[in-house]
Parts: sequence; C-alpha cells; structure tokens
Amino acid sequence: MPGWGGLRFRPEKLLRALLLQILYTIRSERMLMEQLNYNLLFRWFVGLNMDEEVWDVTVFTKNRERLLKADVARRFFQLVVEEAQALDLMSDEHFTVDGTLMEACASLKSFKKMDEAEEDKPKTGDDDPGNPTVDFHGEERSNKTHQSTTDPEALLARKGAGKEAKLRYSGHVLMENRHGLVADVEVLPANGTAEREAALEMVANLPGDQPVTLGGDKNYDTQEFVAKARELKATPHVAQNNKRRKSAIDGRTTRHPGYKISQQKRKRVEEILGWMKTVRRDEEAAASRAPVGGLDVHPDRGGLQPGAHSQSGDGNSPW
Repeated sequence: MPGWGGLRFRPEKLLRALLLQILYTIRSERMLMEQLNYNLLFRWFVGLNMDEEVWDVTVFTKNRERLLKADVARRFFQLVVEEAQALDLMSDEHFTVDGTLMEACASLKSFKKMDEAEEDKPKTGDDDPGNPTVDFHGEERSNKTHQSTTDPEALLARKGAGKEAKLRYSGHVLMENRHGLVADVEVLPANGTAEREAALEMVANLPGDQPVTLGGDKNYDTQEFVAKARELKATPHVAQNNKRRKSAIDGRTTRHPGYKISQQKRKRVEEILGWMKTVRRDEEAAASRAPVGGLDVHPDRGGLQPGAHSQSGDGNSPW
C-alpha cells in the first residue's frame, strides 16, 4: 500500500495495535511496542508473524498521526457501525446523546499568554530549563488571553464549581437505545456549548430522513437546542430543567410513554462514558506507579489483563 511503508505497515495493523493500547490501558506507544515484542497474543491480533520485527516507536507514531489526519480511524468506526446495523443490532429511530470533559495531553505549564515575549517570561531560578518550575499563584488566566503551546486547540475548563481547571476537550457520544451501542462520536473544544453543538451535528449526520427521538440530560433543555433538534426531525426527549427557569419542553412531549422510556434508556450512555473514564484512570494509575520500562499483569474488571507496568520475563505472566 503506497505511503504506508509497504505491506509491513498496513493501516489495519496500526488500527489493531491502537485498539490493544486502549483496551489494555498501555500508557505509551513505546511500551506498546515492547509488549508486541514478546506477547504472542498481541502479535496474533495485530497480524505480526512470530519472528517479524516490531516497528520502531518513532515510525509507529508518525504513521499514527498520518492515519488520524487521513480520517481512516473514522472510516474504521463507520464500518463497525454498518456491520452492527446489518445484523439488526441498532435502532434507527431512538437515540441518546451525552458528553464529558476529557483531559488534553498538555500540561498547565504550556498554557501561556498569547502575546508574551521571551524576555517577559517569569524567571524561576530553576536549574532545569527543560522542565522549569512555574508559579501560577496570583496570575489570572483565561482562554481569551492564554493558549497552550503544545496543544493550541485545548481549552481551560472545569467540571463544576470549585473544581480544578485543566486543559480539556469535550467528548460526545450518540447512543442508539436498543442495545446501547455507539452510533457516532465527536470531539470538540470545551467551549461551554460543545455538548449541544455536537448533539445537533451527530443527529444531522444520521442516515435517512425519518423522525427520531433524542434523549439527553438537563444540559440539553434549552429553547435553542430544542428548536434546532425539531428542525432536524428529532423529538427532544431531554430531562426537564425547571430549577429557577421554565423547561423548553412541556406536557405535549412528556405525556407520551416514549418519553419515559427514553429517560430510562438514556442512563445506559453513562456506561459508555464510565468505561472511557475507567480506562483513563487506569492509565493515570499505571503512569503514577510504574517504573520506567516496567510491565506487569494485574486483575482488572474480573480477569487478569496485562497492564502498563508488569515485569516481563519473570515466568509468571499468562500472556
């Protein structure tokens, strides 16, 4: 395949390796290559022969970036959805939408004033210029005046009042209500309105022009969102927000049995987001306690699974 390093670096192999990294919470691509070097089950899943050389980490990373820019990952997801639709596992009428904040791969040290010159940067007196100590105390920082130098699209956001502000993105899921399968995903800047914007975009991308129902939590109960959803032939079955305001939906929607069913089904989307957060916590835990270059095998969600910090070559690993 031209442009992908020949048959040895086919994009489907790269996708399989990335799936392993996500499902087994392997905290870095370097450690993923290390596991592929000795783990026969991983080799079989990716499609590498037993004696085939594992990719160089730098080459793997560059090809991963090219894969994402070419939107191959999106196409891969669409093919999985189409297979589920062909097996009649997905509803084409009833959906639920939800979103969550996701931490960006950028530290607060990279969040600097947009117009700050090199000579205006605070002097820290640190003897490590590659990773200097930065004191943010007393400094007012916002997305209007500051920007991350390593991830410019990441925005400073907090999950709630009194919570710590971090550089984040807003991740969104459209779930069909029959079996709770993911029908679409979107990632947008965490600008405060991304949840509703992503929901409308995902509904607009649904195939066909048949009317659908769309469940959601109270964050979607706004006059603008409800009106735009109805323009897209989506009946908003969102939870009513009557706290110090009037809900955008009334008894004409809530009186129907389908509304109550949508409210029951929408809770299943939390399982999808909860799994994402569990994987993220596992990665953070592995990163915080793992020795450099270490690997381990640990019990996780009911079974032994290889983690990011097990000791290879100790003879005890079932992998």
